[in-house]
Amino acid sequence: MAQLNFGGTQEVVATRDEFPLQKALDVLAKETIAVIGYGVQGPGQSLNMRDNGFNVIVGQRAGKTYDKAVADGWVPGETLFEIEEALQRGTIICFLLSDAAQIALWPTVQKHLTAGKSLYFSHGFGITYKDQTGIVPPADVDVFLVAPKGSGTSLRRMFVEGKGLNSSFAVYQDASGNAREKCIAMGIGVGSGYLFETDFYREVTSDLTGERGTLMGAIQGIFAAQYEVLRANGHSPSEAFNETVEELTQSLMPLVAENGMDWMYANCSTTAQRGALDWWKPFRDATKPVFEALYDSVKSGEQANISITRNSQPDYREKLEVELAELRDSEMWQAGTTVRSLRPERA
Repeated sequence: MAQLNFGGTQEVVATRDEFPLQKALDVLAKETIAVIGYGVQGPGQSLNMRDNGFNVIVGQRAGKTYDKAVADGWVPGETLFEIEEALQRGTIICFLLSDAAQIALWPTVQKHLTAGKSLYFSHGFGITYKDQTGIVPPADVDVFLVAPKGSGTSLRRMFVEGKGLNSSFAVYQDASGNAREKCIAMGIGVGSGYLFETDFYREVTSDLTGERGTLMGAIQGIFAAQYEVLRANGHSPSEAFNETVEELTQSLMPLVAENGMDWMYANCSTTAQRGALDWWKPFRDATKPVFEALYDSVKSGEQANISITRNSQPDYREKLEVELAELRDSEMWQAGTTVRSLRPERA
């Protein structure tokens, strides 16, 4: 493992240099990896492992998602099974259903977690909030996670492009004495570029904060605020959208991803630099109390309880669609649909 210095803090990072793909294949050579769920993370992780040469099967109930798995090349009766049969066949159970679905399916999964098997997650939710979820693995199985820092779609896209999406990894229970090595091998298999060590609690608290914060919740709130101010002051929908979203996502964020915020600043006009340097601290000061309240809500378990309660309701999907429609049908994102349609095709 590499020891990297992050601003004076030492962190353990696993890379493909010291843990190449062939080593990962050797570690998991006798394993049957059963991916349970083919929704958000399931397709990307299972397809990447399959293309990397691992022995992978998928467990999914009949329906649209099952049909998608067939379209992706999983063969019924050979590499695609009903969930219970996949659980029985698998030696590493990749539990990639939604948090609410994991709670509902846990009694079935638990029945098939016989001694010597491994239980794999991509989120620390079920284990960390075990008092609420009821997910308590037996003592004679390994339990670990690999959490890609992005969607399953991004994980797959980057893999196809020959790149790797960074992930975190953690071992919760080492019954075999080999859980850490298996965990890192799985991380390499699913297409991670680097693997940063953490634990289940830190993974879920940072993840819940990030999703509700800068990754999704905060960014939508900031987009909406700026867009509404521009529109209220006479700017057209396209101009407001371009200055709020399009320039950020298409131009500036790729520069940040490439070399950092300071490099992005250096590649903007001096007028833009001056304004950004003058205003970032007021934005930090205005939003930091919101982030502190958010983190406290995550840490207390309140956010987990909200997710479990709401996402377990029988009409959850219908209510979710109503809330998503508010975003989709807003003027800002309708403008976005039009602006995106005007992007020229690359030659």
